[in-house]
Amino acid sequence: MTTEHVDVLIVGAGLSGIGAAHHLKANCPGKSYAILESRDAIGGTWDLFRYPGIRSDSDMFTLGYSFRPWTAAKSIADGPAILDYVRDTASEGGIDHHIRFGHRVTRVAWSSPESRWTITAERTDTGETVELTASFIFSCTGYYRYDEGFTPDFPGLDRFGGKLIHPQHWPQDYDYSGKRVVVIGSGATAVTLVPAMAETAGHVTMLQRSPSYIMALPGEDPIANAIRRVLPSKAAYAVVRWKNVLTQGVFYGLSRRAPKLIKGLIARMVQRQLPDNVPLDPHFTPTYNPWDQRVCLVPDGDLFKALRSGNASVATDTIETFTENGIKLSSGAELEADCIVTATGLNLLALGGMEIAVDGREIALNDTIGYKGMMFSDIPNLAVALGYTNASWTLKCDLTCEYVCRLLNHMDANGFTQVTPRNHDANLQTLPFIDLKSGYVARAIDQFPRQGVRAPWRLYQNYARDIMMLKRGALEDGAIEFTRAAPSVSEQEPVAA
Repeated sequence: MTTEHVDVLIVGAGLSGIGAAHHLKANCPGKSYAILESRDAIGGTWDLFRYPGIRSDSDMFTLGYSFRPWTAAKSIADGPAILDYVRDTASEGGIDHHIRFGHRVTRVAWSSPESRWTITAERTDTGETVELTASFIFSCTGYYRYDEGFTPDFPGLDRFGGKLIHPQHWPQDYDYSGKRVVVIGSGATAVTLVPAMAETAGHVTMLQRSPSYIMALPGEDPIANAIRRVLPSKAAYAVVRWKNVLTQGVFYGLSRRAPKLIKGLIARMVQRQLPDNVPLDPHFTPTYNPWDQRVCLVPDGDLFKALRSGNASVATDTIETFTENGIKLSSGAELEADCIVTATGLNLLALGGMEIAVDGREIALNDTIGYKGMMFSDIPNLAVALGYTNASWTLKCDLTCEYVCRLLNHMDANGFTQVTPRNHDANLQTLPFIDLKSGYVARAIDQFPRQGVRAPWRLYQNYARDIMMLKRGALEDGAIEFTRAAPSVSEQEPVAA
């Protein structure tokens, strides 16, 4: 029985995976490819999360693909609109015909003599094991577990007699109309849920241990809409995209260089929108600097509107215990609830949890160093699509896809069959791979690769810099090794890069 072989295996059919397939078709049209998706639908995050109000916390002019202009009026789009956008992209390019649903990749093993990966996947519907081979793997699995979210071990949790929900697994038939709701959390999910549920719930309380930075932006970008009225679609999209990239870059840079200035600016913006009975301190005064964790966006200030209406409130306290009727706080106050939503974060998972072996040696990702934020030291012919933490996810993924295509074409042109990042500096200082202090990052960062303190081992959060490095920079930079097929590992001759 012959094992099926493809030139490129894409893992994941979400926003990144569909984008990767498009770039591959456009820039490497001779390459065969398949997409393995563990779930039964296209869309990844945007299909998985179904909680009320689900939306992007990035504008769609930068979260959208570089090759497919976002044409809807809303800049901060809701989940269903984003899901339609991803699925339409897959359908228009015929990409959906290359997807194999219900295939969860469990292990990948590289053979240097054969210059190929053997991929083992589990059929999620039958439990059957499937094998295929590929010359290159492009992992587009995101960075968190899809099967479970994070819920802390709250004291007395089993005592609560009402409805307990994690947003990652929202029950579609649950009617919370008129009910008392407590949303635990202060991040992007919580600030989305509170105003959405407040429209029909009896009352919604956002319970936070510590506050996050929150900024209100218009749901529709008036400047973008004005530009789109006078320029053709593609030109307008490019202009608005760069406008937003530069705005985000300036804001992030100032947050790092002058955090007091940005803290004061955000505080004044929030203060103007709060009702008199909701004090800025302690509810909206984080103890950390902006962009130590992601800044939350609320389109059209909907969270503040909910607070002003009286349909929502905020409590800043810690949980002493759950009770039969709600939550008792450390201050002694009690929050009665019919429904408690634990918007307490994600469980991070690198490369979808797949095991990796290279020439019979098991690889631990945390022993590797990230190369240009998209490959890993001593792991050949494998790249990963990871977005920015300080800007839109797709900005970085688009650049990564273009780089992978350049790499594949360079290998073909020169007869190379293997490309491997190699760190030759034993004294290279390293840092955590993700430069955020959020709880969900801190809990799992030790499972991830490290990053170096300088290029090409540094994961820069800078779009303009990444354009120069990934889109225009040299492929052969002295830190990456190209080899040609050889009968055995010992006979392979490295080609100095």
